[in-house]
Amino acid sequence: MSKENGASVSQEMPRKAGTVNWGTATIIGVFAGMLYGGSKEASASVSKDAEVMLKLGSTPDKREQYRLMRDAMEKRFIRVTRGSIVGGVRLGMFTAAFYGLQDLFAEKRGVHDVFNVVGAGSTTAAIFGLIMPGSLSWRARNVMMGSLLGAGFGFPLGWLQLKLVEKANEERSAARSEADDKGVSRSGVGAAIERLEENLGK
Repeated sequence: MSKENGASVSQEMPRKAGTVNWGTATIIGVFAGMLYGGSKEASASVSKDAEVMLKLGSTPDKREQYRLMRDAMEKRFIRVTRGSIVGGVRLGMFTAAFYGLQDLFAEKRGVHDVFNVVGAGSTTAAIFGLIMPGSLSWRARNVMMGSLLGAGFGFPLGWLQLKLVEKANEERSAARSEADDKGVSRSGVGAAIERLEENLGK
């Protein structure tokens, strides 16, 4: 009895059709946030690099020019690295909460539809609006705006996600049925060849 319970506990619960793998989505969100944060800081440092170039032009000392260039490169590296880390953490947390809430709603409701995506988007945006710095009234405003924007973006996103999943399932079932038909035809041909060999052997 205990072995059966252990086996049932160790088995993973199947995901609802249309849901996205939480871990994969979170990793993609982290890397996308790192790329966005790093590129944003890199583009923002162009103006600062121009200031450094002006200082280099007005500094005749070679050692001072080298020091200015080294300091500028170190500061730029630190800014880009910090932007990548912050962007990855923010978008990774948002993605993890968004898809985690989708899975939670699908498990509680027993079905995955567009309303799970709308609820997850609204709740996630409201949470992030609440934890943003500012006064209580400012946070309340962010929660309301986040809820509305999350629901507004979640509805077309959920509809598109479900349509893509339906199309992928149709293509998968069509490919599977085609493979089964090929297997049946091959087995029929094989049986005919075996019968022919038996007749020739006689």
